[in-house]
Amino acid sequence: MTEPLGEDLTRLAALHGVAVSFQPSPDRTVTASAAAVTRALAALGVDAGTPEATRAALAARERELAGRLLPPTVVRWSGGDGPDALADLPEGTRLLIETEQGETRASLAQLPPGVHTVTATAPDGRTARAHLVVAPPRLPTPTGRSYGLLVQLYSLLSGRSWGMGDLGDLAELAGWAGRALGAGFVQVNPLHAAVPGAPTDPSPYRPSSRRFPDPVHLRIEDVPEFAYVTDPERLRELRERAARLRETVLGKGALIDRDAVWELKREALELIAAVSLGPGRRAAYCDFLAREGQSLEDHATWCALAEVHGSDWHRWPQGLRDPRSADTARARLELMDRVDLHSRLAWLTDTQLTAAQRTAREAGMPLGIVHDLAVGVHPGGADAWAQQDHLAAGMSVGAPPDAFNARGQDWGLPPWRPDRLAESGYAPYRRLLRALFRYAGALRIDHVMGLFRLWWVPQGEPPTEGTYVRYDAEAMLALLVLEASRAGAVVIGEDLGTVEPGVREALRERGVLGTSVLWFERDWDGDGRPLAPDAWRADCLATATTHDLPSTAARLTGEHVELRDRLDLLNRPVEEERAEAAADTGEWLDLLSRLDLLQGTGGGADTSSEEAEIQAVHRFLLRTPARMIGVWLPDAVGDRRPQNLPGTWDQYPNWRLPVADAEGRPVTLEELAASSRLHALMEVLREEG
Repeated sequence: MTEPLGEDLTRLAALHGVAVSFQPSPDRTVTASAAAVTRALAALGVDAGTPEATRAALAARERELAGRLLPPTVVRWSGGDGPDALADLPEGTRLLIETEQGETRASLAQLPPGVHTVTATAPDGRTARAHLVVAPPRLPTPTGRSYGLLVQLYSLLSGRSWGMGDLGDLAELAGWAGRALGAGFVQVNPLHAAVPGAPTDPSPYRPSSRRFPDPVHLRIEDVPEFAYVTDPERLRELRERAARLRETVLGKGALIDRDAVWELKREALELIAAVSLGPGRRAAYCDFLAREGQSLEDHATWCALAEVHGSDWHRWPQGLRDPRSADTARARLELMDRVDLHSRLAWLTDTQLTAAQRTAREAGMPLGIVHDLAVGVHPGGADAWAQQDHLAAGMSVGAPPDAFNARGQDWGLPPWRPDRLAESGYAPYRRLLRALFRYAGALRIDHVMGLFRLWWVPQGEPPTEGTYVRYDAEAMLALLVLEASRAGAVVIGEDLGTVEPGVREALRERGVLGTSVLWFERDWDGDGRPLAPDAWRADCLATATTHDLPSTAARLTGEHVELRDRLDLLNRPVEEERAEAAADTGEWLDLLSRLDLLQGTGGGADTSSEEAEIQAVHRFLLRTPARMIGVWLPDAVGDRRPQNLPGTWDQYPNWRLPVADAEGRPVTLEELAASSRLHALMEVLREEG
């Protein structure tokens, strides 16, 4: 039985944004345990371990709020009223505003967008300083409709890849898709830096750093210094080994081996880094170092220390666990060559990412590359080490139990502390967004609901023993809109699954697009039947599937059920699963038929019924008002396998499969460009879109 929370603990939790209950469905309320609430408060620096401590903390919080002139961060939407925090100041309070641009103002009128500092002085002599975020009221709606390709970059191998897809392949894909297919964008998985190790966690959604990209994605031959390596014979040997590695994936059915790829690239990059930079390149590198500052120094230092002490900083010598300690400063000096190497790799990767976006835009894409922002970072990685003061110790992000997962989920990602974010003016969040928008035409935010609240799970406890902790969604959204508008970029929120009431409306109000996946779009408030195309929302990216779901071919044939049955992942008899899957697919095919979308396929007389159905699915997406239509690239060649199968670890090769055809044969980028099946599907979008 759940222990009663008590009135004091309930009030204290509310004052710190910690939920004491949640609603998994509109008709059901679940009360959080006192232990979960107490642990969440402790992670926020609040002692509620005893009734006496709870009462003292409550009294202290109430005194603090009663005497506070301003919260640490306030938001003003350009052209709107407010912020309320400033409007509620005592009459006669004087304001002094130092703008981000270095100007001094005495009023809120006509403030430029940015993150400014406001100082309030009340008539009684009290003063307060706060960060003032001024943001455009919303992001502009994308002009026209666009369609594009969705792909996991590592899975896209060309004849020049070193065993996995790279940024050269991304640029080639974007240039070809823009010019030959009329595509408006290419969306990729997160390219964040991974945690090194043996084996490396292959999931792109559990990175070491979201702030810096992973140099494993570099196209070695595109680095200018490649041509001047003083040991070309060693470089030739590495390229031959890379060719053999590529062939094992493309020709022998091997899985993508990220660690083997990185071993080769790391050695090649060390040879390249020994080449002196020319004056222009040196100046560009110095500009990068100056721009990235402390964040880059921390990241490169962590990478250098991880080479010596392992990839989990919790196990390092005590003095090195603090990025600001004297021991860390000494170690940084001792490892300066390695720190510089990792700094240069970050610069090279940033440069190739920027070049890929430039190639996409030059190919006529209105958006170009759509990058993906993971929910959080690995607890042992670079960001967790460098940003300890902004992360909630002893907590992990996850999801509460729901109809699809009765045990809940623990993603193993430490959450940001909302109080520390607000106190810093959301500095790490701003730096993260600014870095990503430098080379992104659009940004997809995984689990965008996390801007509003996150499910915190105490370490060592099951996900059922968690609770929601709320963030200042207005500030998080204002900074997102501010940085995206500065970059001229679109924002797409992944809002699938259980979404708190009001979240989608708030996102839409600020111009953030949602995500709609065909198989989930049903009339859930009515008869539960597939949602007619004209009933779909316009402000979204519409797709047939995602990296976490079965491919369209597998869903149409029911092969996704057979796969889960082989891996013993079903919770009920396989016959029931087959029947439900067939009924679900049958309802959609019936709707496609009634809308006459199965007629006149673009593949001609030889088009298979499966291929015709996949084309019909995408014709349906074109009938919706969705502003963006995404084609899962493996769907274009009939791939049966999901890239990731949730609920598995080593039972299934998650994040290690190359794009393949209907027979499971890997398909290179060059073969994709020549695929009649792919061209037939894309012609459907080109003609009817």
